[in-house]
Amino acid sequence: MSNTISWSGTLTATSSIAHGGETRGTITLLRRELVALPDGRLVHLPIISGNSLRGRLRRIGEELLRDVLCYEGQLSPAAAHALRGGGSLAKTAGEPLSGNRLQTLRNLVPQVGVFGAAGGGCIIDGALDVGKVVPHVTETNHITGSASHRSAFEATQIESYTRQDDTDAHDFTTVIPTTALSFDESGLPELDAPGGSQQMLYRIETFPAGTVFSTWLRLRRATDLEAAFFKDVLKVFTADGRLGGRVGIGHGQVRVNLKGTATSPPAKIDWRTITLEHRTQILTALETLA
Repeated sequence: MSNTISWSGTLTATSSIAHGGETRGTITLLRRELVALPDGRLVHLPIISGNSLRGRLRRIGEELLRDVLCYEGQLSPAAAHALRGGGSLAKTAGEPLSGNRLQTLRNLVPQVGVFGAAGGGCIIDGALDVGKVVPHVTETNHITGSASHRSAFEATQIESYTRQDDTDAHDFTTVIPTTALSFDESGLPELDAPGGSQQMLYRIETFPAGTVFSTWLRLRRATDLEAAFFKDVLKVFTADGRLGGRVGIGHGQVRVNLKGTATSPPAKIDWRTITLEHRTQILTALETLA
């Protein structure tokens, strides 16, 4: 039975959000796009792409599938990339993936059915649509339905970071810092050339902690297996919400508040048991993505 399930709601930043756009010198700005205001004026506003949110959900899905099937080291690079990163469209030595082989792959692998992929000489559509992540600012009130009094031009900040060259630290006392080398007349480096560490300062524009965003998701005509699988993906995302870039240094933490509605209640099934029962068939089907 197919189900269409929609979610809408908010994401609230609990740490600053980075989402790289244009880089000017050592400053990376947020991604921006044109938005039409109610009076018809067009302004460039920082908005997080749906691709960023979709990518995070896709990686959660791949990790859930990997935990069940334990396929580390058993997939081709093309199949692994298709599951985790979406794959890439490239020429294939055999027949492009289509017909029964394509349907079998979609039916067996909920990760592919939900998120789609590129591989096997074709692009596979997924059941999931993902909305952009729009900040609640004055210029987007007519889009989000919020009543923010803060302008987009006041809603971001510039954060500064330094990177330290540690070649003069005690662990690197025998290393010659290449940035400090000088050369003699024969072109050879002078080993007693003065050294010294250097710091590189760079800056990044971010949404500050506390910023609220609106977004939506839609799972179109999904099978019961796909619906059960994606329900667990959202459960993980809700418990550990992350969005945008530089999450390894503390950016991108979000509190998730999404409410779902379905055209009909999906059947409650154990997608893990069903998927594990078909492990051998799934691994064989995934190789068609190469």
